[in-house]
Amino acid sequence: MKAHIPQPVHESYLKHRKQLVWQIIFPVVLSALLLVGLTVLINIATFRDDGDVARWAEISTMWIAIPVMLGMLIVLALLGGIVYLLKKLLHITPTYTGIAQDYVYKAESLIKRGLDAVVNRVIEVQGTLATIREFFRRIRL
Repeated sequence: MKAHIPQPVHESYLKHRKQLVWQIIFPVVLSALLLVGLTVLINIATFRDDGDVARWAEISTMWIAIPVMLGMLIVLALLGGIVYLLKKLLHITPTYTGIAQDYVYKAESLIKRGLDAVVNRVIEVQGTLATIREFFRRIRL
């Protein structure tokens, strides 16, 4: 026995159902009918007694090549934009990368001084502990 889940009947669901039909199903069905109609029309025009198959092959080749050319035109425009932006960026970046490099060098020297101070303290403590150990070792002998 399967449970029957009732469909919602609120306004947004009904609006969604109407939009589903008119914005999704109708355009897909219309496009499919147009495609089938054009296919039938092209077949009738091409394969009749006086149909020119070579001409239709050339037309088909154009329809295949046009989207590829448009896609490559978009890629070319994007590539040109990237080159232009990189050209502009290369005029701006040396100044700011030089400033950033100066800050990195200053930070490097500060970090090295701080780490040397910490290491010196550790070495001093280790040296003092070693001296104390050696002192007590000699006392025992």
